[in-house]
Amino acid sequence: MTTKKFASQADLEEKKVTFSQISEHAWAYTAEGDPNTGIIIGDDCVLVADTQATPAMAADVIRRIREVTDKPIKYVVMTHYHAVRVLGASAYNAQQILASQDTYDLIVERGEQDKASEIGRFPRLFSNVETVPAGMTWPTMTFTGKMTLWLGTLEVQLLQLGRGHTKGDTVVWLPQERTLLSGDLVEFDATPYAGDAYFKDWPQTLDNLAALQPAALVPGRGAALVTPEQVSAGLRGTRDFIADVRASVEAGVAAGKDLNAVYKETMATLRPKYGHWVIFDHCMPFDVTRCFDEMTQYTHPRIWTAERDVEMWKTLEG
Repeated sequence: MTTKKFASQADLEEKKVTFSQISEHAWAYTAEGDPNTGIIIGDDCVLVADTQATPAMAADVIRRIREVTDKPIKYVVMTHYHAVRVLGASAYNAQQILASQDTYDLIVERGEQDKASEIGRFPRLFSNVETVPAGMTWPTMTFTGKMTLWLGTLEVQLLQLGRGHTKGDTVVWLPQERTLLSGDLVEFDATPYAGDAYFKDWPQTLDNLAALQPAALVPGRGAALVTPEQVSAGLRGTRDFIADVRASVEAGVAAGKDLNAVYKETMATLRPKYGHWVIFDHCMPFDVTRCFDEMTQYTHPRIWTAERDVEMWKTLEG
C-alpha cells in the first residue's frame, strides 16, 4: 500500500486562468479551482479582493487589470487571513489594505504559523515564494460588521455576515448591481477548506449571503457565477458539503469513535457526492479534524503549524 503524499505537495499542474467581467463594475480572475481574485473597477480607482499567494502571482492579476483600465489600484481587501489569499498584497502598492478586526486579530494570533503551514502543504500555489516580503501582510484599516467605500459614485460595502470559513470572513457587496465577492465562504465545484471553520455557524452565514439575493458572485474557488440560478447552486453546494461533513462527524462522535475511524467513515460517505470536486483529498483531513474538534472540545479552531499538519496527516492517511 502506498502512502498518500502529504497534502497537495504532489499537485504540480498549472491551471488555465480566466479573466472575465461579471457585472458592470466587477471582474473575476479564476483558475480552474485555484484561489480566485475579485476586482471592482470604480469611477476613479480599483479595488482588489484576495491578492493571490505571492507578489509574482499578483503581477498576473495586475497585468490583466491593466488590459481593461489604467485607474489606480487604491484598495486591497483581505476576505480572511489565509496566506494563499494575502501574501501577494505588496505587489499592488495599494493606498489601503482593508480587513475585519477579527481577521487582524487572527493574523496577530496565528499568522506566522499559518504562513509556514500553508506553504508546506501546497507549494504550487506559492509560485516564486521568494518574492513574498518577510513578516506578515498587515491591514492598514480594519472594521467590524460593515464598512462602506465609495469608488466615485459606486457604493462598495464590506460586510461581516457571520463566521464560516474563518472567524473574520468578509464579503464585498455591490448593492447597485447585486454582485458579491464571497471569499472562501462560497466555493463552486471545489471542496471547501474548513480547517479553520465554524461548522455550526457556516450554514446560517450562507443564508445571510443568500438574503442579499446576489445576481452574480465570485466564489473563493471555481468558476464565476453569473446568474441568480448559478449563485443559488454555489450557495447550496457549499452549504450541503458543510452539513454533510458535520452530520457524518457528529454521528461518529455520538457513537464514541475516534478521529481516525470518523475520518475513514466520512471519506467513504462523502466521496460519491463530492470526490470529483477540486482538492477533495487535500481538504478532507483538515476539514474532518476541525469538525471533530468542534463537536468534541474546541469551540475555536486550533492553530495549524507545519508540524501539526504532518502529524495529523500521518494519523489519518499514514
